[in-house]
Amino acid sequence: MTPVTVTRGDGPIVLGLPHTGTFVPEDVAARLNDNGRKLADTDWHIDRLYDGLLEGATTVRANFHRYVIDANRDPSGESLYPGQNTTTLVPLTDFDGLDIWEKAPTAEEVEARRSAFHAPYHAALEAELTRVRDLHGVAILYDCHSIRSRIPFLFDGTLPDFNTGTNMGTTCAPEIEAATTAICAASPYSDIVNGRFKGGWTTRHYGRPEDHIHAIQMELAQSTYLTEEAAPWQYDDAKAAKLRPYLTEILSTLADLAPTLGGSR
Repeated sequence: MTPVTVTRGDGPIVLGLPHTGTFVPEDVAARLNDNGRKLADTDWHIDRLYDGLLEGATTVRANFHRYVIDANRDPSGESLYPGQNTTTLVPLTDFDGLDIWEKAPTAEEVEARRSAFHAPYHAALEAELTRVRDLHGVAILYDCHSIRSRIPFLFDGTLPDFNTGTNMGTTCAPEIEAATTAICAASPYSDIVNGRFKGGWTTRHYGRPEDHIHAIQMELAQSTYLTEEAAPWQYDDAKAAKLRPYLTEILSTLADLAPTLGGSR
C-alpha cells in the first residue's frame, strides 16, 4: 500500500484528502483495542462526495487511517487548539474521548510512522501545490473534511453543515473566503466561518498568500451526505445529490478566481 495517491489535473485547484484512508498496517491494528478497530473517526466517503466535481482538479489522498498517524496534525506534536479537547498527531483517544489502544505507541514508533506516512503525504502535497503554482502562477488548496455533527467531547451543540476555515483569514486571499462563504450562506445549509474548525495544520502550513499558495478548509457535517452518522456509515445518494451542486459551485468559483489573485507563470 502506497501512503498517498495523487491524481494530477491541469487546473489551479488542489484537493487535499487527509482523512479518507482506512489502511492500518497489521502491526498497528494488533495494538488497537476493539473501539479503535472501528475506525469511527474517518472522513467517510469524502473522496466519493468530491469525485468529479471539478474538471482539472488535482487530488492528493492519504490512504492510511488517522489512527496510524494524523496527516492534518503538526508533525512536531504541537496542538492546533490549545486549551480545547482535540486529538494528537497519533491519537490516543477517539473523538468521544475513549481509548483506542491496547498499547499506545512509543515516541520512537510515532516518529517511524511520521517518516513512513505523514512525510510522504506532505511531500506529495507540497510537490503538487508547487507544480500547480508553476502552471498558473497561483495554487489554491481546498482541504476536504467531514465529521459527525454532534460530538460533546470536541464541541457543544450541533455543528453547522458548512464549516469554513482560513485561520481567521490568514491562509488565503479575502476573495477566496468571501466567495466560499457567500455560496454557503445562500445555500439551504447552515454555515459558519472560522468557528470550531479554523483550519488544521495543512491549511495553516500551506496557506501562504504572499507566495501565491492559498489554502482553505471545508469541514462538512456528515449528516449532510450520510444516511446516519453511525456505522455502517452509509453514503446517502439523495443527500449527496443535493449537496454536490453547492460544492461544485464553490470549487468552480475558486478556479475562476485564481487568475485574478496575482502571481506570474
